[in-house]
Amino acid sequence: MRKIVWKILLIFLLLIIYTYVVLIQSIPDNIVIFEGESISLKTMLGLKAYITDKDEVIETLSSNQTSVINSAGKRTVSLSLFENIFLKNVNVDVLPKTTVIPVGSIAGIKLYTSGVLVVGMAEIQGIDNKKYKPYENTGIEEGDTIISINNSKIESTEELIEKVNSCNGNSVEIQYLHDDKTLECSINPIQTANREYKLGLWVRDSAAGVGTVTFYEPSTQSFGALGHGITDIDTEKLIDIASGEFVTTKILNVIKGESGTPGRIQGTVDNQRNIGIIYKNTRFGIYGKVDNLSSLNIDKSKEIELALRDEIKVGKAKIMCSLENGKIEEYEIEIEKVFKENNYDNKSMLIKVTDERLIEKTGGIIQRYEWFTNNSKWKVCWCSYTCSCK
Repeated sequence: MRKIVWKILLIFLLLIIYTYVVLIQSIPDNIVIFEGESISLKTMLGLKAYITDKDEVIETLSSNQTSVINSAGKRTVSLSLFENIFLKNVNVDVLPKTTVIPVGSIAGIKLYTSGVLVVGMAEIQGIDNKKYKPYENTGIEEGDTIISINNSKIESTEELIEKVNSCNGNSVEIQYLHDDKTLECSINPIQTANREYKLGLWVRDSAAGVGTVTFYEPSTQSFGALGHGITDIDTEKLIDIASGEFVTTKILNVIKGESGTPGRIQGTVDNQRNIGIIYKNTRFGIYGKVDNLSSLNIDKSKEIELALRDEIKVGKAKIMCSLENGKIEEYEIEIEKVFKENNYDNKSMLIKVTDERLIEKTGGIIQRYEWFTNNSKWKVCWCSYTCSCK
């Protein structure tokens, strides 16, 4: 009987420990909020949170682990268990309130990666007609980024091909990024029947597409677009960019979405006017600076102050988007739920498209964009969550 009781107590203790571990792991290392917005952390018995500045405690969060921050700057939230066991620090960036102009126009986006992205692997048929996998057991995987070969920086697929072919079959030293870690490996290229040397890796150094411009910020001449990051369709990972171009686009077609099949916009980014540069691709969207404001179809009279999450109300609202060249329209939606305690990703609210005009044209919210260039068609999945965009 005692053994059974001890086993039950042990299982109960392990469950408690597991619950605390899962909770702590779910708390992010970095949080971004605006002035006047509250830090909100998940709470549990014994978990304490302190706002610190230069290792000095300046505020203890309330019992529900929330605190309103009224001034911009950087903060650190230290988490401890029962005040004695240090757990982790959370970096908090408090952004100043600002005004923006909602845009809603469609623009073209060209992205260039840092190094070349490995998007696939394939057997190579050698000059001896045998099949080889030169990448096997090297550690390199799909989604990794090759940044140098034999200590020579790689910035394009053409550079990679040139370096591999110049090796004359000798082993090449490859430096690559894997999960933000810089690693190295050696690969022996295989010579094919046409006298070329290959690694058996499919790589990509750029991506392009069309998407909606969310806002323009006059004070910094910057813009935000999409509201979610751009991921590669093959690896489903966020594309690490070195630079990017923001250009006008010509909408070719809008394909209506159906149940189980996302809708999409088809457009071209060839021979279009420059708008600006792109310097960041994040899970919250893409960001850059506008150089040619006249190329953006904006209404300066719509300049408004950014709302805090707590100011968002459930109910009817409007969104702006362009489904025809040069024409921006407003469409009705319903905000069904606001995730006020979600500081961890870009899911601030749950919305439902109610405007029959938009439903008729797109079937709802378009999740995939297609682009055409050099008479070829490619696809880039720009969803903020896993979807059937393949």
